[in-house]
This record gives sequence, C-alpha cells and structure tokens, in this order.
Amino acid sequence: MNKQDQADAVDREMAARLLPDPALQALGRWWDRNRAEFADGTPGAHAVRYTPSRWAQISPWPSALASASHAGDAVVSRAQVVSSVAEALRREAYREALVATYVWGKGKRGSRRGSGPVTLNKILIAAGLDAALDRAVTTLSEQGAEAAYAGLQGLVLEFGPSFYTKFLYFAGKSVRPASGPQPLILDQVLAQRMRSLAQAVGRETGHDPDGSIAHWVWRDTNWSPHRYAVYLSFMQAASRQASATPFWPSDATPDLLEYALFSTSWT
Repeated sequence: MNKQDQADAVDREMAARLLPDPALQALGRWWDRNRAEFADGTPGAHAVRYTPSRWAQISPWPSALASASHAGDAVVSRAQVVSSVAEALRREAYREALVATYVWGKGKRGSRRGSGPVTLNKILIAAGLDAALDRAVTTLSEQGAEAAYAGLQGLVLEFGPSFYTKFLYFAGKSVRPASGPQPLILDQVLAQRMRSLAQAVGRETGHDPDGSIAHWVWRDTNWSPHRYAVYLSFMQAASRQASATPFWPSDATPDLLEYALFSTSWT
C-alpha cells in the first residue's frame, strides 16, 4: 500500500468514526461556556479585535471596518465581515472583500513590525489578483469549493490557504456553491486538530502506525485541493454528529463547529 492508499484508508476510517467521545465532550464544555454568545447556532458573534491605525496604508478599506484614524482598537465580528463581503461582491470589489477577510483573520497580530499589513500590501499589488479573486468566486458558484480552492492555490505569492480559505468562507455566505459543502476556514490550528484525529485512527487501524501519513496530509500549510475537500466533507458530517448529541445545539452550522474546534482541544 503506497502513501496515498494509506491516506485514503485513514480518510475512510475518519469519515466512518467522525469525532471521538473526548472531542464531543470538549465541544460540550465549550458550548456550556459560550451558549449565550452563539445562541443562534452560528459563529456570527465571533468578534476579533484589531488596531485600525496599523493598517493605514491599506487600500481599498472596507466601510465595515473602523476608520484608520480611529483611536485605539476596534472590534469586527464574523457577521459584520459577512455583510461587508456580500456588499463588496455585489460591486465586484474583490480587493475590498479580501481586505475585510484578511484584517479579521489577522486581528491584533497585524502590526507595522508584523506580517499583517506588510504582507497584505504585497498581496494587493500582485499582478492578476483581481482576476484570480473574480475567477475564484465564479468557480465557487459554478463548480464548488474544492475547485475554487484549487484555482487560488499558488497563484499569488504570500497568499496562502490559511487566508484564501477565509476569503472563500466569507464569499460562500453570499455566493452559494454549485455543488458540495459550503467553504470553511482551514488553517494551521484546524489542520493540527485533524492531524490529531488522523493519528489516532491510523494507530488504531494500523493504516498509519507511526503517524507519518497524518503529518504528510495534514501538514501545517499548502494542503491539496483534495485534502480541503476531505476536510469539508468531514466537517459537514461531524457537525451533524455533534448536533445529534445532547452536548451540542441541534441547529448549529458547520462553521460553529469549525470555530469551536479552533478554540478548544481535547488532547
């Protein structure tokens, strides 16, 4: 059995088993702490603190974000970014939509000395960015999330999947995929959660006794389009699994599970 066959075998086992009891119990504890904030079963209230003045050189600047002249910090929620991106996409203002998702994704980590504004500016001046984002949104609506992900992979230097999956996630709130699941955020933390699950399944089944396959497919970045599709399928099924337990809200959306898994660990 070659590496890909081993990975496929682990994927099949993960799809059959989904989240183990310790993970479901950890989710239950997370929900007990956060049920008031996310009572609607979505992560829309998930807010990020950022410092507008540190992004002063970035343009175009979404109106949903506080002015760069704003003193001190500001806060923006997922729901606000969803609204901002939807409005920008209606005007085909793809860069503006990207800025909203990027600033939300970086939050306070974006500083003049940090990677946030500097990296975003490099992305915004990259040749072909507008066409790439336009094509990604069109592909999402005509083919689905996996194809949209594949179309962005490696196209723009320093615009990696941890951030273009954020763009796809927020775009997917107003542009419905032609088929398959809604796009979700996949970053290093969530990949580590999936790696932990895959390692446990690999050990228990003998398909990946040393965890090397899990490290290969659930590495820290640059996941293949197939891996992103596996992730989306797993998260959809795991969301249904969790909602069928007394630990988790019955009407919760898959992105609430994504945020909860990002925010808590069961290992």
